[in-house]
Amino acid sequence: MSRAVVLLSGGLDSATALAVARADGHECHALTFRYGQRHDVELRAAEAVARQLGVAQHRTMNLDLGWIGGSALTAPLPVPKHRPLDGPATAEIPITYVPGRNTMFLAVAVAWAEVLGARDVYLGINAVDYSGYPDCRPEFLAAFQQVARLGTRAGVEGGGVTLHAPLAGLDKAGIIRLGVSLGVDYALTHSCYDPDAAGRACGACDSCQLRRRGFERAGVPDPTVYAE
Repeated sequence: MSRAVVLLSGGLDSATALAVARADGHECHALTFRYGQRHDVELRAAEAVARQLGVAQHRTMNLDLGWIGGSALTAPLPVPKHRPLDGPATAEIPITYVPGRNTMFLAVAVAWAEVLGARDVYLGINAVDYSGYPDCRPEFLAAFQQVARLGTRAGVEGGGVTLHAPLAGLDKAGIIRLGVSLGVDYALTHSCYDPDAAGRACGACDSCQLRRRGFERAGVPDPTVYAE
């Protein structure tokens, strides 16, 4: 069985990407980051998803981006609430963008894949229902594919890593339908940017709104526990 590294945040998208990698026939090695995020609910969610979907191993790496700041996910900045999901405002890059996050995550994933002898790296970015982050766009992934090819021994020797974003062309409803068909238990996942002390989702941040709309449009009951 071929090996694959899967970036697993504990959210809805990454859980689905893991299920796709497993369905593609890979032995999955999940990689999660403790990057200085203001809550650890998603880290516990990643552990639960990894167990449910049966990975070969699950590693959580400390990569402190909190000292950089500049993001409401790592610094004491207010998380935007009740933003419209469609329209001009969604073209702006919101304060929940974490500078350099996916660039660094992918660099580590590609390095680990090279050592494991894995030829594939999966990540759950999607370019339809996303929050405007530049590092979730197809052109970013294409550029990093070149980095992986040119900047690794495996790539130079002709056996490099291939990056897979199987959700890139799907909206949240499509992702949820796909995940349900692959056996993902979405009750284990966490998407909220600003959960309360009990870990319940706020229901009003961009991620919560996209998640809630996704379940509604997919016709799938939303298992999320909201604080409201």
